[in-house]
Amino acid sequence: MSNAYFKVPDPINEPVFTYKPGSSEREALKKALKELQSEEIEIPLIIGGEEIKTGDLAEIRVPHNHSKLLGKYHKASSKQVNQAIEAALEARKEWAEMPWEHRVSIFLKAAELLAGPWRAKINAATMLGQSKVAHQAEIDSACELIDFWRFNTYYMSELMADQPYSPEGMWNRVEYRPLEGFIFAVTPFNFTSIAGNLPTAPAIVGNVSLWKPASSAVYSAYFLMKLLEEAGLPKGVINFVPGSGGQVGNPVMASPDLAGIHFTGSTAVFQNMWKTIGDNISKMKYYPRIVGETGGKDFIFAHNSADVDALVTAAIRGAFEYQGQKCSAASRMYIPISIWDEFEKKYVAEVKKIKMGDPEDFTNFMSAVIDKAAFDSITEYIDYAKNAADAEIITGGNYDESKGYFIEPTTILTTNPKFKTMEEEIFGPVLTIYVYEDDKFDEALELCDTTSMYALTGAIWAQDRSALVKMANRLRNAAGNFYINDKPTAAVVGQQPFGGGRASGTNDKAGSAMNLLRWMSVRTMKETFVPPTSWTYPFMVEK
Repeated sequence: MSNAYFKVPDPINEPVFTYKPGSSEREALKKALKELQSEEIEIPLIIGGEEIKTGDLAEIRVPHNHSKLLGKYHKASSKQVNQAIEAALEARKEWAEMPWEHRVSIFLKAAELLAGPWRAKINAATMLGQSKVAHQAEIDSACELIDFWRFNTYYMSELMADQPYSPEGMWNRVEYRPLEGFIFAVTPFNFTSIAGNLPTAPAIVGNVSLWKPASSAVYSAYFLMKLLEEAGLPKGVINFVPGSGGQVGNPVMASPDLAGIHFTGSTAVFQNMWKTIGDNISKMKYYPRIVGETGGKDFIFAHNSADVDALVTAAIRGAFEYQGQKCSAASRMYIPISIWDEFEKKYVAEVKKIKMGDPEDFTNFMSAVIDKAAFDSITEYIDYAKNAADAEIITGGNYDESKGYFIEPTTILTTNPKFKTMEEEIFGPVLTIYVYEDDKFDEALELCDTTSMYALTGAIWAQDRSALVKMANRLRNAAGNFYINDKPTAAVVGQQPFGGGRASGTNDKAGSAMNLLRWMSVRTMKETFVPPTSWTYPFMVEK
């Protein structure tokens, strides 16, 4: 039995490796890339700690070279999902009662494993399965996930230290319990770190999870599951159930034991899940906690005092890193006409320098988009712009799927502030720019705030402090993560808690104590040391 208060180590952000030529990390990563491609693997479900093969197989191919087969994975049906729910609820009996410091130890060990012996493998799996270049894989699948595990365990201990006032004669205290039932974690393809965080953040505070990774990112997710097993995660605490949305999601939504959803993905899917829960609520044991981040139509808004050279860099990195496949990626831009000519000349020249190809070639800045469906959707927007009278393409516009799903970094210039690609999420390397008259600054701010239904990230640019104040105030609700003289991407755990409002989600701020509190249920306890022995009160006496 624990007989001391334990302090979780103060977290610091994991340093980002450079992978410069001659470095040991570059050598280790290239070795891991070679080793992973030397064999095709068969990925099972993992339920209650047991590997299950359903026989319903799907292929895992490399997006930048779809002739390469990395392996196959087994898909879950309702039978396995119900089995996973039972396994999770059984595991909860011990997991919820485990002293919190032992739960913390598991995830701190997982962070150390990822920082050390597993780093190259997880990064390489992300590069191959999700077509991330080395830097993007490093900041995502290594550093951010290490940060999630270190910071979340620290935040939990800080939350539990928050206790109420106790007047003389009594002791008031609150207990931070995990939710009853199980958590359904639905994770996206674009961030391995999010895939690792969504099932584990609830688990850190004592919950059990069913984890459905995106079908296009099962490869890296499976290796994360094996890492967690090595860290000592007990069987059944997290159950790995890849498969189709309907086959996995429908039995989960029908379960009366559903306690919460931790989701990152499309707005339409999240809204449908929310509606289904509402339809089923009378059959459920709990009011499920619904936490979701659902995308964005993220902006860069420039004032005429903006530093043009820095603005060019921010636009390129914000729009085209990881092929624009970030919820936070810059996809619309507002720029005043007075600096447009200078910006366009420098911007177009720099975009032409971007090199795209296989992420194993470390000179490439971009690689392929994730799959055929994404390729078709993104290129449809590009073709629409090519044929529009009120738009022109000033960079890119070409694409090729013969070897991999490659799309050039494409920039659309429009005279219509409500142009389709200014309003709709594209999730690819496409940036649309609207040039406004300097004397219509206020109208342009209104357009920026009202054009899109999303409110995830945004960036404002100016050297004029009064202009920055005005922009920040006017766009207060337009973005949950707001950047001043920076690109609207690359939130860091512990520094910029991440999430947005409006159609971008519930803004429960991944990477903060706010998110962890969503997975806790507080019990208030009052202990009276000397209880009264008379039921009457002084006001009842007449004289």
